[in-house]
Amino acid sequence: MKMRKYIWIWALSVLVGCSSGGDGNGNPNPNPNPDPDPISAPLAATLVFPDDESECTEGEILSDAQSRVDFMWNASTNTDSYVVHLTDLNTGSTTTFTSTTNNKLINLTRGNPYEWFVESRRIGTNATANSASWRFYNAGPGVENYAPFPAEAINPARGMNLAASTSTVTLEWIATDLDDDILSYEVFFGTETTPTTSLVATNDNFINDVAVSSGNTYYWRVVTIDELGNNSISSIFDFKIL
Repeated sequence: MKMRKYIWIWALSVLVGCSSGGDGNGNPNPNPNPDPDPISAPLAATLVFPDDESECTEGEILSDAQSRVDFMWNASTNTDSYVVHLTDLNTGSTTTFTSTTNNKLINLTRGNPYEWFVESRRIGTNATANSASWRFYNAGPGVENYAPFPAEAINPARGMNLAASTSTVTLEWIATDLDDDILSYEVFFGTETTPTTSLVATNDNFINDVAVSSGNTYYWRVVTIDELGNNSISSIFDFKIL
């Protein structure tokens, strides 16, 4: 009876040892269902055409009002598709176009300013990557002098929160013009979401010591005027005094 008992104990110990796994060398079994390799995020594309801060004179003329331009960029790593984000700088509206190649034909309004960037995407991940943003004018019939590009805020940055102790701010912006003939700026500022109060007309791209108070959100925009009287109106920038 004792021999039979010992045999059962030995058999049980073998079963327990087998159930604990191993590779035959005393090491635990490798994971039978290892996690798949993570999908690498796409990298940002590099823009090629239309060039930044330029007049786009290439493309197929469709009519006096429209032309078709081939947007191009360098293919990016780990990318299955691209989304072109195109903003009409006169209206502020943005349209998107999808492509599985590194170019996209898009119909544009002639004589109109645009801004664009490319978003890289990859199947299996929500991660994306954005290229730099470029701005250009699509050439128009008989245009000899273009309006400036709409100004962009530098300080305070759009959506910025400033300390409650802030009593004055410096408004600063940047503007460019294909013809390099910017003459002046007019700045509108206030607590209304569409500011109508003109602070000043100036040749500088900044205004010092603008009075502000705690608890208010301020909105401002810049009208850029060139030597021929052409002008552009920026989008509305905002910041808050906590």
